[in-house]
Amino acid sequence: MGASQSKSSETDEHVFANETPISVRFLVRSSSPSLDPEYTQLSPNIVNQLSDRLESSETSSERQSSLDAHIRSRIQSEIEILKQEEDRIRQEIELTLEKENLDREKGASQDGSGGTGRILSSVELRGDLEEIRSKVDRYQSRKNLSEFPEVKSTAEAVVLCYRTHPSTPLDCWNEVAQFKNSVARVEQVATHTLELVSF
Repeated sequence: MGASQSKSSETDEHVFANETPISVRFLVRSSSPSLDPEYTQLSPNIVNQLSDRLESSETSSERQSSLDAHIRSRIQSEIEILKQEEDRIRQEIELTLEKENLDREKGASQDGSGGTGRILSSVELRGDLEEIRSKVDRYQSRKNLSEFPEVKSTAEAVVLCYRTHPSTPLDCWNEVAQFKNSVARVEQVATHTLELVSF
C-alpha cells in the first residue's frame, strides 16, 4: 500500500486552463537537465492551441458556409440533370403521341369515311384555314369606306350642319336623311358580298 502512494506522487500532473488568468503548470519528473525538476510552465499560446484542437470538432462559420455552398451546387446540378431528363421524356412522349395521331389520321383517311364526322389531317386543316383567311381579307377590303365616298361626304355634311346650327339641330334633317340613305346602300352591297363569301 505504501508503494502505491509513493507512485501516485511521482505521476505527472496536467492542468489546462482557457480564458482564465490562472497559469498552467505541469509537475514533471524528468531526467533531462534542461527542465526544471519542480515545474514546467506552458505559455498561453500552447494552451490556446490545445483548446482550439478540442473545439475544432465543431465546424467554423467559414467551413460551414463552404459546406453549404458545396451542397447548394450539388443540389443545383442534380436539379439540372432532372430537368434535362424531364425534357427528354417530354420529347419522347410528344413524338409518340404525334406518331399515334398520324397513324390514326392515315387509318381514317384510308377507310374513306367522309362527311362531317371525318378526321382531317393537319395539312387539310391548314388549307381550310388559309381559305377562310383569304375570304375574311376580301370581306375586310370590301368593307373599307374608301370605295364609298358618298358615305364620307354625307357624314361630313351632317357634322358641318350641326356645327353651323348648334342651337337648332333639327334644321339638319335633310343632311341626316341623305347620310342614312348612303349607309343603307353600303349595307345592301355588304350583305350581297356576304352572300357570295358564305362558306
